[in-house]
Amino acid sequence: MTSTASTTSSFNFDGKTIVVTGGNRGIGAGVVDAFLRRHGASRVYSVSRSTRDSSEENGRLIGVSADLSTEAGVGRVKSVIGATPVHVLVHNSGTSWGEAFETHEGWAKTFELNVFGTFRLTRALLNNLKAASTPNDPGRIIIIGSIAGIQPQKYPTFSYDASKAALHHLARKLADEFASKRALDITVNVVAPGYVPTKMSNQLSKYGESQDDIVKSSVPLRRAGRPSDVAGACAFLASDAASWITGIVLPVDGGFLAKL
Repeated sequence: MTSTASTTSSFNFDGKTIVVTGGNRGIGAGVVDAFLRRHGASRVYSVSRSTRDSSEENGRLIGVSADLSTEAGVGRVKSVIGATPVHVLVHNSGTSWGEAFETHEGWAKTFELNVFGTFRLTRALLNNLKAASTPNDPGRIIIIGSIAGIQPQKYPTFSYDASKAALHHLARKLADEFASKRALDITVNVVAPGYVPTKMSNQLSKYGESQDDIVKSSVPLRRAGRPSDVAGACAFLASDAASWITGIVLPVDGGFLAKL
């Protein structure tokens, strides 16, 4: 029988460095808080365009201001982190766009940040991840996708939904690239949240549905998701328990995709 101590240690990130993009609010803030305070990570870099450069929690939490939709922003993150080994990279930065089919103009904005930014930062920090990786404890890349990348939304969010589907496919591509072609000890997985009320998802109210309406119509478990739900999935994929998992898309959706 596994002891409580050994079970808990699977989710103990003492001695590890975590990078979370979009870490200043919403889901990203929940992921930062979980790794820093619940799971004891030694250092967490919180990267966001709207954050400020800072050092808090006795140097354990480092804020990095950067626009990841640009090469310069990715380069700034790399310059701040330097050669520090990175054990876990959580790609959470993203933007949404909702507009009618006839006038939809959000493609460049959503893909530059959601997809291209994810790819560029992965490439920029690959050596950092390699430095922290071992066969028994691989480096982890976790991409925050969306169930909208699995089943399109009923709203006119064409570029957002397509960008999330692209991220899911990119994760599988990178998982194979790193494991099969490059023989690297780095896993790549996706957490695909359902409806989690955040500043971004609150924009859905302009289509005439309240939070209660969305939950009643689409969430079998009868409550909205929380940032901590997504953070828990990230902690699992970053833990010892998931060291032999790569290339998956894990829905965290309250049962939305299971609805008949």
